[in-house]
Amino acid sequence: MIAYINDQEVAVLRDWRHKLHQFPEISGEEAETAREVVSFLSDTRPDQVVTELGGHGVALIYEGAEAGPSVMLRCELDALQIQEISDLPYRSRTDGKAHMCGHDGHMAMMAGVARHLGQNRPARGRAILLFQPAEETAHGAEAVIADPKFASIRPDYAFAIHNMPGLPLAHVAIAEGQITCASMGLCIRLEGKTAHASMPETGISPAMAVSRIIAALKTLEAGDAVGPGFRRLTVTGVHMGKKVFGITPGDAEIRMTLRTPESDAIEVLADTVMEMVRAIAAEEGLTVGHSTHNFFRACINDPESAAIFGNAADEMGLSRVAGYVPIRGAEDFGLFGSCSKAALLFIGSGMDRPMVHNPDYDFPDELIPKGAQLFLNVLDQLLGVTPQNQPQS
Repeated sequence: MIAYINDQEVAVLRDWRHKLHQFPEISGEEAETAREVVSFLSDTRPDQVVTELGGHGVALIYEGAEAGPSVMLRCELDALQIQEISDLPYRSRTDGKAHMCGHDGHMAMMAGVARHLGQNRPARGRAILLFQPAEETAHGAEAVIADPKFASIRPDYAFAIHNMPGLPLAHVAIAEGQITCASMGLCIRLEGKTAHASMPETGISPAMAVSRIIAALKTLEAGDAVGPGFRRLTVTGVHMGKKVFGITPGDAEIRMTLRTPESDAIEVLADTVMEMVRAIAAEEGLTVGHSTHNFFRACINDPESAAIFGNAADEMGLSRVAGYVPIRGAEDFGLFGSCSKAALLFIGSGMDRPMVHNPDYDFPDELIPKGAQLFLNVLDQLLGVTPQNQPQS
């Protein structure tokens, strides 16, 4: 196996990740991060640079000398609205925002690919490196695909890597078929009437309805492992009334996440929830409103692309973790499967590392060369990117 990323290159990529980590930008606000990507990788001389793609997205395109497939590799630009708790020298400098999902590390992996392609163009086809915006809100992939600029770079194949705490370091999980669940946010609003706290009977409080709804949600769940019929409903926030003691509440809001294996089953589950909510609200004398948010489609790995990713990992001697996928989590990569042969691979961040979206999470730098090598092995299978002065081994 050819090692595409040497130790000196790893140091450059590590330092760049640490820079990105200090200046996180959340979904829809990634303008400076996008500019940093273009600036850092300008000396790789991409044949085309597409900016403001689906928002702040960036696509770097490297053309091969001969005809061949278009292969897209995807990473993410955005950070999270989480306050980092660490004493790292490169910790976030922005209060309430941090790279707690490892997208800074994913960008560093992709930068390693770009820096190699700057010296070794594909033999055929073209490599498209997409730095996707707004992954965390599930708006990014849809916006990228809907952007007219995407029509000219629509890929034949698409690949993405996500780091995963709880998997042994640098072990991988890859399979064809179901990889992640579909997910949707549902916000329920209940309206009643406030009253003096000494005379609650003169108002219409949503308090009892809130407790009844939360209890009833558990009856709609099914299964522990992802499979046919699996449903998970997670309450993520409840707000009711004012922060005072003399007024009974007249309104409430319940936020939740719905998860199913199939993308189209989410709407059915949401309708079921709302039917239950309306019945309880009517009994309690309340009016109801609702809205949906952050619709993540399920990721379904194409068999051919999953096999290509698996071959890339096997060539590196990376251990595979059987039975790990599909997972309950969601990822804004699934929609790319509607326009290409797509595959998502998980790479382990270590067994004792905090979970992503935790305030003390930090991407392990050891994965930067591993991820870059995986991507380059994929490109080599489809496009040929092996340095001309090195023999295949």
